[in-house]
Amino acid sequence: MTAPAAAGFWQRYAAWSLDAALVAAPVLLFGWRRLATGGPRIAEAFAGLADAVATAMLDALAAPGAVLTAWLQLTADPRLQAGAGALTDAIVAALGPQLAAFVVLGLLYHVACEAAPWQATLGKRVLGLRVADAAGQRASPARALLRHLAGALSWLTLNLGHLLAALPPQRRALHDRIAGAMVLQAGAAASRPPRWARAWIAAQAVAGAAAALWLLAAMQAVLQAAVERALG
Repeated sequence: MTAPAAAGFWQRYAAWSLDAALVAAPVLLFGWRRLATGGPRIAEAFAGLADAVATAMLDALAAPGAVLTAWLQLTADPRLQAGAGALTDAIVAALGPQLAAFVVLGLLYHVACEAAPWQATLGKRVLGLRVADAAGQRASPARALLRHLAGALSWLTLNLGHLLAALPPQRRALHDRIAGAMVLQAGAAASRPPRWARAWIAAQAVAGAAAALWLLAAMQAVLQAAVERALG
């Protein structure tokens, strides 16, 4: 029988994204009404901030004296502060409860599954992965919990902590190293995920790029309209 090998980076990402989708599904289902009503409020607050930015910029350009000084004073403009506060409040009201539910549900899901006899979430099981301690044995609930909580550090390092999982031979992310854990793959290490997993990752990349382009176009349209209103 072939000994388990360290799981590759893309296998781990495919498993994580599947699990994230599973956890997000009930959160979105039960929080859809709040998101539906919060979306227009966020758009309205952003439009208000754009109006404040455009008006403040025109005032700075028309102000006598050093232009640079006027521009530096924009950050202290009460109109901008009020607009930014309104946008922040709208975002928190619409997304805050859903994000909190996603975090709590994700913690319970990952810790319970990875400390169980099968040592894996559903996403990891589909990819043939399992979480183990440094000796390759089943991780305790405390170790699984520490690993999940330490994952915040991998995110806070701008994903550099996650990228450590791409470095052979151990392929351990930052949170794996902190918790004394590892992610193993049954059999010989695969050079890349299976075809369906590659298609899943590609679909995420396409959807992410499309969403980013749509968001940029929408923001540009709002800002342009704000400038036109400021110009009268």
